Amino acid sequence: MRNSLFLLIAVAASSPLLAADDWWQFRGPDGNGHARAIDLPLQWNEKEHVVWKTAIHDRGWSSPVIWRDQVWMTTATGDGRKLFAVCVDRDSGKIIHDIHVFDVEQPAQIAADNSYASPTPVVEEGRVYVHYGTYGTACLDSASGGVVWTRRDLKCDHEVGAGPGSSPFLVGNLFVVHVDGRDVQYVIALDKSTGITVWKSARSVDYSQTPVNQRKAYCMPIVIPRGSGTQLVSPGAKAVFAYESATGEELWRVRHRGWSIAPRPVFGLGLVFAIVDRDHPELWAIRPDGSGDVTDSHVVWKASRTVPPRSSPLLVGDLLFLVNRDGVASCLEAETGEIAWRERIEGDYSASPIYADGRIYFFNEKAVSSVIKPSRQFEVLAVNRLAEEQLMASPAAGGKSLFIRTEKHLYRIEDSTGNLHAMDDKREPQDDDGWRFFVGQWSIGASDPLGEPRFVITLNEDFTAKKSHVPTATGKWEYVSGEARVTWSDGWRDTLRREGKKYRKVAFRPGTTFDSPPDNTESAEKKTVE
Repeated sequence: MRNSLFLLIAVAASSPLLAADDWWQFRGPDGNGHARAIDLPLQWNEKEHVVWKTAIHDRGWSSPVIWRDQVWMTTATGDGRKLFAVCVDRDSGKIIHDIHVFDVEQPAQIAADNSYASPTPVVEEGRVYVHYGTYGTACLDSASGGVVWTRRDLKCDHEVGAGPGSSPFLVGNLFVVHVDGRDVQYVIALDKSTGITVWKSARSVDYSQTPVNQRKAYCMPIVIPRGSGTQLVSPGAKAVFAYESATGEELWRVRHRGWSIAPRPVFGLGLVFAIVDRDHPELWAIRPDGSGDVTDSHVVWKASRTVPPRSSPLLVGDLLFLVNRDGVASCLEAETGEIAWRERIEGDYSASPIYADGRIYFFNEKAVSSVIKPSRQFEVLAVNRLAEEQLMASPAAGGKSLFIRTEKHLYRIEDSTGNLHAMDDKREPQDDDGWRFFVGQWSIGASDPLGEPRFVITLNEDFTAKKSHVPTATGKWEYVSGEARVTWSDGWRDTLRREGKKYRKVAFRPGTTFDSPPDNTESAEKKTVE
């Protein structure tokens, strides 16, 4: 508990000012796969609990990141010549920014499982930071989509047939990223406001006798406490390193034999849990309080069976949960490395798991999710299937929703009675009217019951909507807390809500939310069917 408190203080001091459900970086607000969301869905499929499903062009494995009402990710053409940043409205699923960030003249060939947009962005108030490995780094204005600064000199040889993978990170006023290629290996911190280099630390391992293909890595750091300050724990080829956050000074290192490392470490119980190889992955528990080379003194335990080369570990209490590429899930005692259980779950795995509200969510490469109990006894709570598309990106969580990115789409999944694609008829309505009451035509703005309405809103059973005065606009509606909420393709939002014995239409301007002050309100009366 004491270590958890220190971690919370350290992360809070070094992270953007968060709302409760901002998922601003890879693996969430604390970078460890823990969601602060409650009431996430337990069960879903392609037709149930899909609030919206938005097509994302081209190809990218970056995870979605969330800030307030925006969801950001990157994508790239299949040949890597054009790199993009895409922002989706969290409420409606509408694409609000599609920014062509960089052109690349001669991109190197990448692995079939990789993309040219695999590093996950980071986002904070007013800014989103996108990174494409050797092909470029940019800071964008999240409101306008304008470019604030770029860097195209953070070059490295990712290796032909491999490609970029390391995601960036924010700590205080610094933008930090690993540059671990076949040719150069360093960690760099930029001033996040200007993109100017603040510090740059070369890896201290002597790679001169190491084959060039074993000098690279694809990981990202975590920030943890050290004394009154913080340290960055940063896995690279042949060693795990720790750096002083503000200066980049190396504090300690643990040597290992691995390379091409991708999983992000986690911290708790006074230990760092890091995966240290790709071809023969091992999980090491390391005490992070040393100085210099602590290989022989600070490695508490090692585990080598069914350790994942891609998916990051998840620490819940005093238990570690893993799933390897072949779908073998494991639960280990975090303090000793002893196995509690090892079981197979469906599919192959690249995405990292999420913990929320007493559940662990695993996502396989065919968009199937296995939900288990975080316990010393293996227990599957649910298995959920979306349309079969490749899933490599780790999902995000915010509010009561999961945001799941597949090869061609981004989904918002929420356990509510009103969703846009389907309805769970087993649920009780939230008030006496129920969602079915709203299905039909609604006269808006009639001066009296016999007068002509200004226009008509039609709500359909499939949760689509139309409005007669703007026939080109299409809408999707949901039933929330006893009212119908319509999101229109022209950006407007309308709510039909009961006030006493009557109903009113409440309108919200484009760019606002259902919680914003309304633009106007008018009478609403449901037409009777003759």
